[in-house]
Amino acid sequence: MRSWQLSKAMVWRWAATGLLLTLLLGCQESNQGPATQSLDPGAIQVQTAPLLTTAAACTNRFAARTLNHMTGMAVARIGFFYSNGAGMAVNDLDNDGDNDLVLGNLLGPNHIFWNEGNWQFRQEVLFEGSTRGLVAIDVDADGWRDIFVATRSGDMRYWHNSGDGQFEEQRLPGLDGYAYSFDWADLDGDGDLDLVAASYDASLEKQNPLFREGDRAGVSVYVQEAGQFSRTRLIDEAQALTTNLVDLNGDGKLDILVGNDFDVPDYVWLNGDDGWQKTDLFATTTMSTMSIALGDVDNNGRTELFAADMHPYSDAPEIMSQWEPAMANMMMHEMAEDDPQQMANVLQVWDAEGQVVNTAVEHGISATGWSWSSQFGDLDQDGFLDLYVVNGMQALDNFSHLPNDELIEENQVYHNDGQGQFVSMPDWGLNSRSGGRSMVMADLDGDGDLDIVVNNLQDPAQMFENQLCEGESLLVELSQPGSANTNAIGATLILRSEAGTYRRIVQATSGYLSGNTAQVHFGFPDGTVLESLQVIWPDGQTSQVRDVQAGQLLKIERGPGS
Repeated sequence: MRSWQLSKAMVWRWAATGLLLTLLLGCQESNQGPATQSLDPGAIQVQTAPLLTTAAACTNRFAARTLNHMTGMAVARIGFFYSNGAGMAVNDLDNDGDNDLVLGNLLGPNHIFWNEGNWQFRQEVLFEGSTRGLVAIDVDADGWRDIFVATRSGDMRYWHNSGDGQFEEQRLPGLDGYAYSFDWADLDGDGDLDLVAASYDASLEKQNPLFREGDRAGVSVYVQEAGQFSRTRLIDEAQALTTNLVDLNGDGKLDILVGNDFDVPDYVWLNGDDGWQKTDLFATTTMSTMSIALGDVDNNGRTELFAADMHPYSDAPEIMSQWEPAMANMMMHEMAEDDPQQMANVLQVWDAEGQVVNTAVEHGISATGWSWSSQFGDLDQDGFLDLYVVNGMQALDNFSHLPNDELIEENQVYHNDGQGQFVSMPDWGLNSRSGGRSMVMADLDGDGDLDIVVNNLQDPAQMFENQLCEGESLLVELSQPGSANTNAIGATLILRSEAGTYRRIVQATSGYLSGNTAQVHFGFPDGTVLESLQVIWPDGQTSQVRDVQAGQLLKIERGPGS
């Protein structure tokens, strides 16, 4: 348990007056963005807490630790869909200031790991059963983060956090569709959390060939009103390994981005005045989108989108001999050079004309292996977002030519050099070969840098303690007591410094089947002078915090009714 040493006097900060901003999340800078209005200076309260200065030994790498959790199987030889693994989430479940962990399973217990400090975690069984997508967020706005999961059968389940360390399964009225992946945010601007959930039809059909007889599959929007959810079905089919809510056209509204498997093009719906508008936004997509990561990789104020696919990370003969039989089996159609779907990763970048261009090859991240969860994070705290991708596959269907039907690959980590290149960093110690599936980044030991947790398939889950000891950091956690979106999911944070401007988005989920912490991490070089932190709240209101210092956790609370 962390002792935050909060300042005795609550520090009041102020909002900038008369500020007009253009919200740019993954779009070209223009004068056509939404206007935002500044909050009254008394509308926010800021608490500061120092980050730990007694960091672990500086080894210039990550130190691996294991958790007593393993995603297991009910069969001796794994086929498709079992091989997809289970989800996980990180967040503070007991409001003690530490990030706790929730790890899903396919056979056996789903676990909570209560963070008791100093890398000690107390294990507790949440429930027995299969889990896909997983998140820990405050669904009912009572100030305690609940647990929400999608199961292998496609059902959605919800555990209410009573605040005393106990979770009780409850029903959320109206959530009657199938889900594999999902995301939460306020989609209609009424202040509460809505849900977008998408099915993985190939897996459902394997379990129940008659699953299409109902109307539960596809992509659905669930709008919440006073605890009741009403459903709008956007499409009746999906192969959705990842679902993301992000402003794609810079109008201040969250749009829907669904990454599909099995040669199904990714789906995009824009949040328009007349409802959801399906559109083809990308000239190039993956053949099979396994996960999507969002981040401003060049600090230009625009959010880039990274979609991971399956492609060997090396053309060495020993690698290609493992891949080639599977690649021939997976190819859905003959691919031309200009095919809009490529069996490779894509990095979607908005150019100066506002067009979306795939630059994965130019950035050096087009091929990362049989990839699952991918996440951006400033691991070395130099001010630029790095990339981590977990890998591996085990399936009788495609890899019967290999021992145990398993493609064993190293996870891949790439350092963003700030000059447009992502450089492989095997010396960082993140090249595990344990079959990663879901993965999160968060500060687990209170020292301010990003640690990593991976939920592996048929291997113990792993934690990687960041011992790079580079740069400095700032952690920010938003809250809106009295609001139905207590942790301001969907907010944007803009940190201005003498070294540059850094932008982050508060997301409920990201990567593959992975739920995020409410703490937002900024890294920057040693000695960087911080100028201000701007918060664009989910409703478009803005706040400005000045006199920001490195090495702190800022807890920014927006008052009720502001």
